[in-house]
Amino acid sequence: MRSSKSSPERPPSRTISLYLPLLLWMGFISFASSGSFSAGNTSRIIGPLVLWLFPSTTPETLLVIHMVMRKVAHFTEYALLGFLAARAFRGSPRQGLQSRWFLAALVLIIAYALLDEYHQTFVPSRTGSVYDSFIDMAGGLTALMIVRSRGWFERASKSPV
Repeated sequence: MRSSKSSPERPPSRTISLYLPLLLWMGFISFASSGSFSAGNTSRIIGPLVLWLFPSTTPETLLVIHMVMRKVAHFTEYALLGFLAARAFRGSPRQGLQSRWFLAALVLIIAYALLDEYHQTFVPSRTGSVYDSFIDMAGGLTALMIVRSRGWFERASKSPV
């Protein structure tokens, strides 16, 4: 049996509840990097929706709206990744990870954003872009800054269970 003077043992279910949402979201991001979420496929949904809401939209405007929505999606999916990483690392049973949660989450966001775009270079219907990686990183960093400024997850990490 392992004993720790700094913190009592946590049930495995607590650790799983911290990390499983993070891992599932990372899996979704990887799936979203597939051909299923290529610009050609998302335009089949976004285009008709925009035209239904705004029937007089020009083709040029439709292209801009589609591009902006895709970039907002990049930002948002990595903001959620940042939030889930902060939650997992801030509540980690490992004291070193818990005290450096911001740095650990930021490193994860940066590495995953770069790997995600690199992966897209191998998908025929996708293109990898370092600019998209910067949008991803900005989304994740924004979430981390909000979490830190609001002090979210501090109470959870100090509780014994």
